[in-house]
Amino acid sequence: MSNIGGNITAEIQVFSSMENEIGEFEKSWETVQTLIGFLDLRSGDSKYSTYDAKIEESTHLFICDYAILDESITAESSRMIIDGKVYDIVLIDNPMNLNHHYEIYLKFTGGQ
Repeated sequence: MSNIGGNITAEIQVFSSMENEIGEFEKSWETVQTLIGFLDLRSGDSKYSTYDAKIEESTHLFICDYAILDESITAESSRMIIDGKVYDIVLIDNPMNLNHHYEIYLKFTGGQ
């Protein structure tokens, strides 16, 4: 079985909030893992697209080799930083649970 490889380095960051001195909660993002893969723009005009809401709202697809992900990484609390741009993670898919590669569906949210 061959590796996917890649030409893009992506940092996975996990959200946390901390209470400051006056009791307000402040957002904080921490890089917990780095993956190497390929980033592709998703096209919304395919006749064969699945109408799953999470996949439909994604703008990009990141494909990379399988790796054991940090236990804190979930689609609901994580984002990716790729080339200085921020992408929310919409869905992390391990196709057919083969542990060969990930298809990570992303939604572009802008620059840092």
